[in-house]
Amino acid sequence: MARRQTVGCIGTGNMGSAFLTGLVKARLVRGRDILAWDKNRQRLGELQDQLGLRPARDNRAVAAAADVLLLAVKPQILDKVLAEIRGSLKPGCLVLSVAAGYPTALIEQLLDGQVRVVRAMPNIAAQVGQAATAICPGRHARRADVKLARRLFESCGSVLEIEEGLMDAVTGLSGTGPMYVFIIIEALSDAGVRMGLSRRDATALATQTVLGAAHMVQQTGRHPIYLKDLVTSPGGTAINALYSMERTGLRAVLMEAVETATRRSRELGRPVSNANGG
Repeated sequence: MARRQTVGCIGTGNMGSAFLTGLVKARLVRGRDILAWDKNRQRLGELQDQLGLRPARDNRAVAAAADVLLLAVKPQILDKVLAEIRGSLKPGCLVLSVAAGYPTALIEQLLDGQVRVVRAMPNIAAQVGQAATAICPGRHARRADVKLARRLFESCGSVLEIEEGLMDAVTGLSGTGPMYVFIIIEALSDAGVRMGLSRRDATALATQTVLGAAHMVQQTGRHPIYLKDLVTSPGGTAINALYSMERTGLRAVLMEAVETATRRSRELGRPVSNANGG
């Protein structure tokens, strides 16, 4: 970022605080150059102590001062926030939104037109610097804006640029995805306990197994099917476990979960045609 630019943040819950922490840790922004607002003043005070950011008196003050503004509130209340900051936005401000299902065209409309907007969908792993984030530009965003958004979100993990029409699918897959993995780790740990392992050992083994398998996919570049076949030797334990998983429909359960979350993301937003008066 350019020297002495102000980053504003409205909403400092899990995603907002993770983003701000990532920026400071990566030394992309100094704490004193962050201006933030949240209705939870205690949480805002904790971030002030941790990062040295400046708490704002209200969200209008954040919008008026920010060169880059992160909207990190729930999609159900984003309408209200946009109505409150309408007319207060600093000229030339780049708006970043992480609200699930909320289209850039609607943000542009509710902020009076030609606002530069980049929409993003990170996930909760941003808290440990390992988020999978997808970004897409709004109508008025420039390539430099997308480049800056990518750089900022890379402070919390990896970033992929996609078309906006696919953002709900991203929400269903990677945005909601950590929950699927948490459930899988818990289930594996439960199975280990059932087979006689202690809870601590079972959880440690399950967690490292998931982490190691993910690293293999990422670092080898091999298709998961190829890596699966490395484990499933003829007549062995893995092929018998795989048969049990296929018989009980694990693939279908996961695929349906992603589809369900994608549909819910669409419900949380509104059709872009509505933003254009259609």
